[in-house]
This record gives sequence, C-alpha cells and structure tokens, in this order.
Amino acid sequence: MKKKVALHNLGCKVNAYETEAMQQLLEQAGYEIVPFEPGADIYVINTCTVTNIADRKSRQMLHKAKKMNPDAIVVAAGCYAQTDTGKLLEDRTVDLILGNNQKKNIVEALLEYEEKHQKASHVLMINQTKNYEELSIAYTAEHVRAYLKVQDGCNQFCTYCIIPYARGRVRSRSLESLLKEVHALSKRGYKEVVLTGIHLSSYGVDFPEEERTDLLALIRAVHKVDGIERIRLGSLEPGIVTEEFVKGIAELPKMCPHFHLSLQSGCDETLKRMNRRYDSEEYAMRCALLRKYFENPAITTDVIVGFPMETEEEFWKSHDFVESIHFYETHIFKYSRRQGTKAAVMEGQLTEKVKAERSDIMLALHEQRAKEYERSFLGKNLEVLLEEEILIEGRAYYVGHSKEYVKAAVEKQEGLDVNDIVSLRAEKFLEKHLLLGTKMNF
Repeated sequence: MKKKVALHNLGCKVNAYETEAMQQLLEQAGYEIVPFEPGADIYVINTCTVTNIADRKSRQMLHKAKKMNPDAIVVAAGCYAQTDTGKLLEDRTVDLILGNNQKKNIVEALLEYEEKHQKASHVLMINQTKNYEELSIAYTAEHVRAYLKVQDGCNQFCTYCIIPYARGRVRSRSLESLLKEVHALSKRGYKEVVLTGIHLSSYGVDFPEEERTDLLALIRAVHKVDGIERIRLGSLEPGIVTEEFVKGIAELPKMCPHFHLSLQSGCDETLKRMNRRYDSEEYAMRCALLRKYFENPAITTDVIVGFPMETEEEFWKSHDFVESIHFYETHIFKYSRRQGTKAAVMEGQLTEKVKAERSDIMLALHEQRAKEYERSFLGKNLEVLLEEEILIEGRAYYVGHSKEYVKAAVEKQEGLDVNDIVSLRAEKFLEKHLLLGTKMNF
C-alpha cells in the first residue's frame, strides 16, 4: 500500500518551486500525494524564516501536522529548519529535519528514518557550500505559467535580512540544467516562464572565470526555446538595471515589460541603515532607463515602513519618493524584527501603532497608483495569457494577465480556451483591478 504524503509550503516563490520539486521526487518514488489534511502518513512542511512571525507560523504548521495524525512522520524542511535546527531537535512534534541544499535527498532521508525510527537532522553548514542544489520540475500547479529557480543564496547582508544565513552564498544553476527544464516545460504546453531566485541579479557571479555568464545571457538562451512565448523576471536589484542590460532585454520580443525592482525605502538615510547599496537618485535613474526602452512598463516594488530610527521626516521622504516614481504596485511591509540580524539590535525600534499608521498611508498611495496604471490601458490593446475560467454574476469569463501583469477578462466564447494568448481591447473595469476586454484579431 502506498504511503500518503501531504506537503505544505510557507514563504516565497523559490520555496514554492522547491516544494513542487520535492513532491515530484516523492511521486516518482511511489508515494501518493494527498491534501494537507488528517489522514496522511507523512507531512512535509517547507518552512520560512524571513521574520519572527514566519518562524512562529512554521512551528504552528509543524504542530498542526502532528495533531492531524500523531503517528505520522513530520518533516521540517527549508529555511527555518536551517536557522533553528537546535529548537527543532528539541521539538517532539518533528521527526525529520531537512535544511537547505538537502531537499533533493527527501526520499532517501525518509527511507532512512523508517528503517531506524530515530529522529534525524540533515543540515549542512550552508555558508560553506558552493554547490547549487539540483532540483527540477516537470510540471507545476499553475496551468499556464512556470516558475523556474535559477540560483540560490545571497551575498548582500542587508541589516534586516536573515536570508544569507538561511540560504548561504550565491550559487547559480548551470545553463544546461536550466534549459533542459525549459524545453521539458515547453513540450508540456507552458507558454510563460518566470525566472526566479533568492538574489536573481547575482546569477552567474559564482561561476569560474572561464564559465562566467550573467542574467542577460540566461534570458537570451531561454528566449531561443520554441514554444515559450513569454519570459518574466522575479525580483531585481537596481544595480543590474544598466543601459546594456535594459537595451539587451528590450530587443527580445518575448520579454514581459514587468519589472519588480526592490526599493525598501525612498529615504537615503534609511537605505544606509539597511545596508542597501544604492541611493534614491540612482534608483530613480534605473526606473527612467526601463521607461526609456519600454513603453509604459509595469514597475513594482517592496517598501518597508517603520525601520529602526525612521523619523517622521524620513518616512515622508520615502513616501514622497515612492509617489514620484509612479509604481504600478507597491508591496508594503511593516518592519518585523528578526533575531540574528543587525537591525534587530538597533536603537530606535518603533511601536506597532506607528508602523501600522505608516503602512496605511503607503497602502493608500499604492491603491491610487495601481488604479492610475490600470486605467492607462483603457481603450488600448493588451496581449493576455488566459489562465482560468470564472463566473461573475452568472456569466462565464476567461481571466488572465497581460505582459505587464495587468489582470484582464474576456467573455467566454467559442474558439477561446485556457492557455491561449489573445489580444484584448480594454473597455472598462469588470471588477476592482480587473479589466474587461473585447477580443481583437492579431
């Protein structure tokens, strides 16, 4: 009888990719994948450690798994397992610990546990490894879009971030390995790939001099794969947005004009305390470069409010800078203290009340700018990849995203289906942040 495995992912897109890769390894080994509910023989939780709250959620999910079946094997994998191995060794609800760069060994680790029935920890000194963990997927939970992990680790050491300690130094995936996966996904019908990583902009910096490559070369290689019609990028650092890079990607028709450019603060004093390696003037210049080569690109970002010692004046500097850039979307995070980081022991920690007030102000700005950007497409054509069928007030629509990642719908009609790429003229808003379009002929 097949053993039943339930998996649960916490955290980022890289974690989600790795969870899918572990699931497919387990399937290939003969395990049956079941929902994360009571009744599984094995529970695998791919944990997150980006904040203290993420740590707590990881522990809660591990405990929930054991409650659902006290006799089940509970596996803690990933970032929290890497950074707090000691706590998990003392936690009776956890049977098996898999740190980062160990997920590819999940099948062997489970077989070993079932043979010995002894709590086991498989955790490397992640900061000392230079090997990229080879994981791949043959398919993904998303029907039309595939996320591809191309690198791991980070060398930046921002003062608020634990990730370099959880993920280690930059380690890039070989181009050969990546292209093999892209070709396989293309054959399965995926039309869009999203290149992602822990610090995507650093792709290739760790390769030996004679093999040195970069993100632009990687994008160009993926662009040549037949069947792939769109390439989207994960989060970028401002430093990679050079004239050469932007001109290079602008020459590639498959490139989506949708760029997530990490900001964190629009105030130079705060950026220094964060150990971010740019200032607001440089960041604005990078955004201008994107707009020079792409017509009305979607530029999105992350902003942290309430960082230690952030004064009222510094907050408004950040706010006014964000306002001046005209982002499509601004993801707002209230600063969350993370033990083990320099920012956690800084003076001038702000109250939750102040953080919440500043977050609300930034969120209002985000909402205003998002509406403005979406409105700019009314009366214009959008190239939309249809992702799912939905019902709104009894009527059936296909919904998907444009190359700019603007959400759009078209009424269900003969000749259209999920995974089609169609040209839609945006007529009006069907719902908040959802444009309704009329199908046009290419």
